[in-house]
Amino acid sequence: MYIFSFEKLKVWQEAIDLSVEIYRITRNFPSDEKFGITSQLKRASNSISANIAEGTSRITDKDKAHFSTIAFSSTMEVLNHIILCNKLKFINDEVYTDLRKRIYKISNMLNALRKSQLNS
Repeated sequence: MYIFSFEKLKVWQEAIDLSVEIYRITRNFPSDEKFGITSQLKRASNSISANIAEGTSRITDKDKAHFSTIAFSSTMEVLNHIILCNKLKFINDEVYTDLRKRIYKISNMLNALRKSQLNS
């Protein structure tokens, strides 16, 4: 099976793993949040890896960096949502801390990717 270039990126792999974890965690959210925070959190987490993937198909480095910036913004959106989820007690402090660590790692990797794209 052919492996596309974005699939080889560690940051994309981390982003996919984060989305999988978000899907797992949100299964336990209140059912009345299905179209609220649950939907927003899933959408934002999926946007990280999707923008990384889309960016790799762009021709110019500036365009690639633009999609890395969008992925970073989606990462910050996920962070905002998990802060709210923790405050609402949808996730406990242990899950919250783990997700923050993952987000921190992804955000650093996205910043490094963007810098490398702009300096190519």
